[in-house]
Amino acid sequence: MSVYVLALLIGVVAGLRVMTAPAAASIAAAAGWLPVANTWAAFMGYRFTPYIFSLLALVEYVTDQLPSTPSRKVPQQFGARIVSGGFCGAVIGTGAGSPLGGAVAGIVGAILGTLGGYEARKRLVAMIGGKDLPIALLEDLVAILLALWVVSS
Repeated sequence: MSVYVLALLIGVVAGLRVMTAPAAASIAAAAGWLPVANTWAAFMGYRFTPYIFSLLALVEYVTDQLPSTPSRKVPQQFGARIVSGGFCGAVIGTGAGSPLGGAVAGIVGAILGTLGGYEARKRLVAMIGGKDLPIALLEDLVAILLALWVVSS
C-alpha cells in the first residue's frame, strides 16, 4: 500500500482521536514496524515514548466522554488534530523517504477525519435516540483499530 495512503489514514485517525495516532506511531516505531531509526523521528521508538503517548490517548478517551469537552471543530481542537495528523503522517513518510509528502497527506487526513468523524458521530447519535456514549465508544474502537492496521501495514 502507498505510504501516502497510510499517511492519509493515520491523519484520519488523528482527526477522530488526536492522541491515538502518535500512540500508534510510537508503538510501531518501538516495535520496528516503522523504520525511523537514525532519522529525525527516531525518538518515536525510544523506550518510554509509546508509554507516554498511550497514557495521553487513554486520558483523551476519558475526557472525550465528559460533557464539558469542547467540539472537535473549535480552533484549538481542530488545530491539534491537524498538527497530530501532519506529524504522524511525516513519521510514516520518513520510513519511505518522504516526510514532507507524508505530512501533507496526514494533514489532509486529519481534516477529513475531524469533519467526517464529527458528522458521522452526530448522525449516529441522532439515529439511536440521542445517546452519545455508545457512539463515542464505537468511535474510540474505530480509531484504535484503524491506527493499528495502518502502522502494521
